[in-house]
Amino acid sequence: MAAVIASAPRAPRTRVDVPAILDIEASGFGRASYPIEIGYILADGSTYCTLVRPAPAWTHWDPSAEAVHRIPRTALESHGRPVTEVARLLNDRLRGQTLYTDAWGHDFAWLSSLYEEAGMVPLFRLDSLRKLLNEDEAARWQRAKDQVSREFSVARHRASVDAWLLQQTWLRLQQRPNGECLFCDLPD
Repeated sequence: MAAVIASAPRAPRTRVDVPAILDIEASGFGRASYPIEIGYILADGSTYCTLVRPAPAWTHWDPSAEAVHRIPRTALESHGRPVTEVARLLNDRLRGQTLYTDAWGHDFAWLSSLYEEAGMVPLFRLDSLRKLLNEDEAARWQRAKDQVSREFSVARHRASVDAWLLQQTWLRLQQRPNGECLFCDLPD
C-alpha cells in the first residue's frame, strides 16, 4: 500500500514575496555591448530608472538595438549618469536584496560590465525569474505577459516599464483558477 503524503498548507503570501525585478537595455548584443539604461521595480511597487552615460571605452552601438529601445546614444551622452554614480546608486538602494530578471545571461553580463568599469562589486544579487516559476507557470508565461501588455497598453520598451511588466506578469500567474488574486488584498 502506497503512503499518502498530504501537502502542507501554503503559508499566506505577503507583499515581501512579490519579486523585485531588474531590467537592462543595452547598446546591442555580444561581447562589446554595455548597459545604457537600468530600471527596477521593488516588491512594494516603487520603481527607478536611469540612463547610463557610456564609459569612454564603450563604443559599440547597434542600430537594431536602438530601433527597439529608441534611446539614441546622444541622449546617453547628454542625460546619462556616469557609470560609477549608477553603480553606487544601485548598491545604496538595492543592498542585500535579490532582484530577478527574465534575461539573466544578458543582464548579468551587462551588470558585470557596469561594476567592472566602476571598479566596484554589486551589493545585491541578480537571479533568473525562471527560478520562481513552476512548469505550469513557465508554460503560461508568454501568454500572460502578452495579455498584461495589451490590457495596460504597454508600448514603450524601456527598462523600468519592462520590469513592471515582468512583475505584473508574475502576479497574474499567481491568480487562482477561479480568478481570485492572491495579492489583491495585501496592504500597500
